Amino acid sequence: MKNLMRATGVAFTLVAITACTPPGAEYQANVYKANQINQVQDAKVISVLVILPAKVEVPNTQAKQTAQVIGGVLGAVGGAVLGNTLGNGNLVGTAVGVAGGAGAGVAAGSLVSDKVLVDGVTLTYVENDKTLSSTQVGRVCEYKLGPSVLISTGPNETRVQPNSSCPADTGSKS
Repeated sequence: MKNLMRATGVAFTLVAITACTPPGAEYQANVYKANQINQVQDAKVISVLVILPAKVEVPNTQAKQTAQVIGGVLGAVGGAVLGNTLGNGNLVGTAVGVAGGAGAGVAAGSLVSDKVLVDGVTLTYVENDKTLSSTQVGRVCEYKLGPSVLISTGPNETRVQPNSSCPADTGSKS
C-alpha cells in the first residue's frame, strides 16, 4: 500500500510537469527545435496588414497519456483500498481490486481528446509586392500592424515572428 501511495505521488508530479506547457505551445512561430538553432535560416522583413484571431487544431497526445497514467495509478489505489476492504484484508481481493481499478482508470484517461483547439492568428502580409497569408499558433496581442520578420526553416514554412508583446496579465484572452 505504501508503494501505491508513492506511485500516486509520482503520477501527480508528472501532471504538474506536463501541465506547465499548454497544448500547442511548441507550434508557436518563436519556438524552435534543438536542430533548428545555430543554423542559417532565410529571413525577410514583411509588412503585416491584417491580424485576425484563429483557432488551430493541435495534437493532445501528451495530456491524454498523462491522463491515462494518472487514471491508472488512482484507479489502482482506489481498487486496492476497495478490494482490501471488500476482501477483508485478503491479498487476492486487493490484487483484483488493483487490476480492475487500474484498468478502469486507464480507460477513463483514454476519454481525453486526441486533439485540442488553441489560440492562433491569421496574418495577412506583404512580401515583395505580393499579399500573402499565414495562420499560426499565437495570440493576437503578440502582433501589431507594420514591419515584422518572417523566418523560414524549410520549404513552404512561414514563421512570422511576434512583433509585439501581450499585457502582463497572461490570464486574459486575446
